[in-house]
Amino acid sequence: MAKTSIIIRETRRKYPNRVRNRCSRCGRSRGYMRRFNLCRICFRELAMSGKIPGIVKSSW
Repeated sequence: MAKTSIIIRETRRKYPNRVRNRCSRCGRSRGYMRRFNLCRICFRELAMSGKIPGIVKSSW
């Protein structure tokens, strides 16, 4: 889990329009997928365990 201090600091910014998207699960700021509100790592974990409906591993 992310440090709670980082998440709290994001809410009390000096300039509120400078928003940094963060993963809702771990707080990671990089590799963020806006559609799922998750980072790429958490997205992959949840998708592989079948907890995100409609997402399947591609194969061709």
